[in-house]
Formats: sequence, C-alpha cells, structure tokens
Amino acid sequence: REATAERILAAVGEVLARDGFVKLGVNAIARQAGVDKVLIYRYFGGLDELLRAWGDSGRFWPRVQELLGNDPQAFLAMPVEERFALFFERFIDALRARPLTIEIMAAEVAERNELTAILEAEREQWGEEAARTLAAREWATLPWLPGVTMLLVAGVQYLLVRSRKIRVFGGIDLHTDAGWEQLKASVREMSRRLLGSHTAS
Repeated sequence: REATAERILAAVGEVLARDGFVKLGVNAIARQAGVDKVLIYRYFGGLDELLRAWGDSGRFWPRVQELLGNDPQAFLAMPVEERFALFFERFIDALRARPLTIEIMAAEVAERNELTAILEAEREQWGEEAARTLAAREWATLPWLPGVTMLLVAGVQYLLVRSRKIRVFGGIDLHTDAGWEQLKASVREMSRRLLGSHTAS
C-alpha cells in the first residue's frame, strides 16, 4: 500500500507539470501511476484530499523543517540576520531542485480554480509557519519585515518561472549556479544591513 500511495503522489506532480490544472483528475492520475482509480479514493478519499496530501508531502513545496537543516536548534540559535539569509539560500536551492514545482507555478499564473486554491492555502500556511520559526519576535517588532520577506519569496518564484523561457534577467544568468550565488550574496548583504543593525540596537 505504501509503495502504491507513493506512486500516486508522484503521479500528481507529473500530471500537473505536463497538463496543468485543467486536465488534472483522478483518471489522469491513475493512468500516470498505473493503478486503478478506485485505489485513489480508497487511500486518499478523492481529488481534493489527494492534492492536499501531495502539497503536504514536501514534493511540491519544501517543508520548513527541510529549510532549517539537519540541526534546527543550531539554526535557531544564529543571529536573526544569519537565520534570514540562510533560510533564503536554502529556499532557493530547494525550489531549484524541484523542476516540477517550477512548471506548476507557471501553470498557476495562467489558470486559477478550486485546485490551485488548495496549493495556495498550503503555501499560506507554510508562510505562517516559516515566519513563526524564522523570526517571530522580529516579525512583531519590525513592521516592514513581513513585506520585505514576501517580496523576496515572490521574487525567487518569479525568477525561477521566468528562467524556464529566458536565460538572463537583469544581467544575471539564471541557468547557472554562479548567477544564483550572486542573488544569495545580495540577500545576505541585505540581511546584514537591515537586521544586523536591529540586533545591535
């Protein structure tokens, strides 16, 4: 059962990336997974529940715990500016390692329905958890920090979606590790200047 459920979850991402949300359905997922559609209802309850399970599995979006790394306590003990920068470095790496996610994000721009809303809700919950974990005290005392964080999260997603069709954006090669390292260095410097001064005060 576990292996079959894993095949079904993997098939969700494959169908989404290939066909988008309009053609996502139990029959298409069952064909992709090579299983009887009855098993999808038996294991997951239906399409909405399956999509929620897929969104929560870490296949689509990196879990907060993944971004904290192997030693969450050591991560959380860092000064806030270091936590912030490292979190974004790992966020960039995690999304770059999920090409299916990038394809699905591109599809979301063109189509919005009850299925895309499920994944949107998953990401909103992720954002709340990330904020609590990453900088709960600073979130409450620095009113500009949530907006800056949102712009960075959105910017990373936009650049990754754009990189599907273009190579260079703003003079930075989005198809190379060096280009993304340049962007990470910019986030580190911004974190140091904005949050380091806050810590010092």
